[in-house]
Amino acid sequence: MYHLFGNILTRYGTAANNRGESEGNITPLQKLCWKGGTHSSVSAEAIRWALRYYWQLSGYSVNRQWDEDTYQFSPQIADFDPVQFIDDDVLGYMRAEAAKVENNESEAASAEVSAEKKAPSKKGKSKSKSVPKGTKLARRGVLEVTRGVSLLEYFGDVTFNSVSSSQKGRTSLYGTEMHATRYQYGFAMTPHRLKSSSRVSAILDGLISIGEVAGNHSRFLYDFSPDSIVLRWTHDFSPRFLYCFHEDEEGNISVPELMQQISSGDIDPEELWVGGPISAALQESGVPHTFPGVKAAVEALKAAIKKDFSSQG
Repeated sequence: MYHLFGNILTRYGTAANNRGESEGNITPLQKLCWKGGTHSSVSAEAIRWALRYYWQLSGYSVNRQWDEDTYQFSPQIADFDPVQFIDDDVLGYMRAEAAKVENNESEAASAEVSAEKKAPSKKGKSKSKSVPKGTKLARRGVLEVTRGVSLLEYFGDVTFNSVSSSQKGRTSLYGTEMHATRYQYGFAMTPHRLKSSSRVSAILDGLISIGEVAGNHSRFLYDFSPDSIVLRWTHDFSPRFLYCFHEDEEGNISVPELMQQISSGDIDPEELWVGGPISAALQESGVPHTFPGVKAAVEALKAAIKKDFSSQG
């Protein structure tokens, strides 16, 4: 069984959330402590949102479509259908419903069950009453995405702005956190779990075409398309190279840990497809599938995947 793993490095840009629904507050970037420093971050859900939106705009059958007027998802059907809809198949879903019973009836049933457990049992007389249970409709997503982490530390860049109100003498003050950096994030999937294995192409096309990511209440335009990408098509269950990109003080990008794993034999270079500027360094490490462009690397991998699927019948 094959597994597909990838690590993506975005282009250099300025990340900054737009002004939110509330006024007078700092609009923050998400942050985390990463290797001893503070780094800005983009959630996996934001990246998944952008992927679903790409499919919607590209004409794929998407169940939860984004409505720009209502600013929320609009389901096409009440239930989910992973055969018909690509997002239900690739990203999964879950809908939980409470038991359809009045609260007082549920509490009474629960109390009765509890009392029966405490009371001594009588021979020939056994009663069992169960508390009504809810239902759950769920499918685990085939595509797993990591949180995006900035290559550079965040040092607290903030802009302060003001907007005049329609009422005389009132001014709205707000601030915005900004971070000039690149982000890297990884993904993993087992294509055999898809209802339609041909959707691998749509997944790869989407991941290299993301133009913007979503926040809780706003979006910032940041080119999330890859500057460099490392893909691995393998029987190995572990990716082994997530967050492999590093940037030095002069802005040079390298992948020292990945190169060490190749030289040690932990990763077979034949399993790697590399695109973008980082391909030159990995070509010197014996990786045969290297391409100056990201799109060329993805197209070559798609051809290899199709060939392997055909050979397996």
